[in-house]
Amino acid sequence: MTLRFYDTASAEVRDFVPLVAGKASVYYCGATVQGMPHVGHIRSAIAFDQLTRWLRFSGYRVTVVRNITDIDDKILAKSAESFAADFRSEPGAVREEEWWALAYRYEQEFLKAYDTLGVSRPTYEPRATGHIPEMHALIQRLIDRGHAYPALDDSGDVYFDVRSWNKYGSLTRQNIDDMQGALDVEPQFSNRKKDPRDFALWKGYKEGEPLSASWASPWGAGRPGWHLECSAMVTKYLGTEFDIHGGGLDLRFPHHENEMAQSQAAGHGFANFWMHNGMVTYQGEKMSKSIGNTVSPAEMLELAPPRVVRYYLGQAHYRSVLDYRPTSLQEAAAAVERIDGFLNKARERFGAGFGFVAGSFGASRETMDAFTAAMNDDLNVPRALAALHDTVRTGNSALAAGDDDAARDARHAVILMTHALGLNAANQPAAEGGKEQAALEVLVEAQLRARAEARARKDWAASDAIRDTLKAAGVVVEDGPDGPTWSLQRD
Repeated sequence: MTLRFYDTASAEVRDFVPLVAGKASVYYCGATVQGMPHVGHIRSAIAFDQLTRWLRFSGYRVTVVRNITDIDDKILAKSAESFAADFRSEPGAVREEEWWALAYRYEQEFLKAYDTLGVSRPTYEPRATGHIPEMHALIQRLIDRGHAYPALDDSGDVYFDVRSWNKYGSLTRQNIDDMQGALDVEPQFSNRKKDPRDFALWKGYKEGEPLSASWASPWGAGRPGWHLECSAMVTKYLGTEFDIHGGGLDLRFPHHENEMAQSQAAGHGFANFWMHNGMVTYQGEKMSKSIGNTVSPAEMLELAPPRVVRYYLGQAHYRSVLDYRPTSLQEAAAAVERIDGFLNKARERFGAGFGFVAGSFGASRETMDAFTAAMNDDLNVPRALAALHDTVRTGNSALAAGDDDAARDARHAVILMTHALGLNAANQPAAEGGKEQAALEVLVEAQLRARAEARARKDWAASDAIRDTLKAAGVVVEDGPDGPTWSLQRD
């Protein structure tokens, strides 16, 4: 089945045809590092990690960029709050944490959460503050093309002229006159903007703001607008046209709408696909600190191991709402235990790594095909997990019946499926094989697939070279009627 994704811009599921054959370029919105990561941030990261893993699993060479917004109104506000708290507790005290230090501290918290839950590091993770020249160039291009203008007063702001771009609103299919901001505008902006919906590309320095939070520009000292940051960073690293732009559903408007408008108005093709993940709710209600129904990733990790938390946060279709209930992690733990129970029994029967059959799944072929079809169908993880658990049941039955070939096939398929979903043993304790065993199995399997491809094209030299490399590493490969198997060389 052809790989297909839902595109928010066209509101349809389309075949994924990369701009460059064999390669895929992905940009998804990372954190505004103003505070600790919440469950919505992590759900989004896991969804796009699943996308990235599946693209790679499907044979694409993937470049992933995930930004860090480290200068923003909210970051400055949090820093000011910290200063006010210090001042109240100790009159005359000097603020100990500048805005940039606060941003960096929370950036590390996000990275720790991503790593703990098995979210792969992106190819690159640019910070907004490192790309001010690119932002200036983009603003000037928009001014030159008649789509942006300096503020009508002397504030130093620069705005995007939404009425100059007749496609504005196309991502979210809104009429410009119905958009928020149509009726009211804050008094301080009334003499600055042509239209209340015009959004800031550059924000002039304001009295009382930290001098370190402003940069020189042709329009005066200031800092970039939030929407501009992503457009400048993604085009620097992925080009003016790339395959996929992702983020949470809450970013569709105004962030992604504005980002698309300013980029296309600058003459850039920009994203070929827009993909958005759904929100997380608490027993059917929107999570809200004001009503006390929030649960953080840190709280989840106190209740369950990382793989269980990842299973829960990644088990729903990425576009659907994920509802949290008090029993959610228990149910996810039971599912992970069923997978691990089979793999542990198979390891006891066959030993670590023994009996992998490369490229042949035997009795599990049907469920492996079902898994692949599900993932190709707009990353339908619920269906893919159903195929995974079907294979676990098949494997358990084969072990009970003494059908070693079928059990090996099932084990092979389960390892591939869990690896594709990021649920492999990378976060398992040592008793279950640990990171080293998981890495060994994945790397050896990749080498055997490469060897099988070389043999298929009759490149015997490459096939022999792979076998010799594995042998030098202590991995013994034996060719049989059902394909190669491998084991670790014993002393």
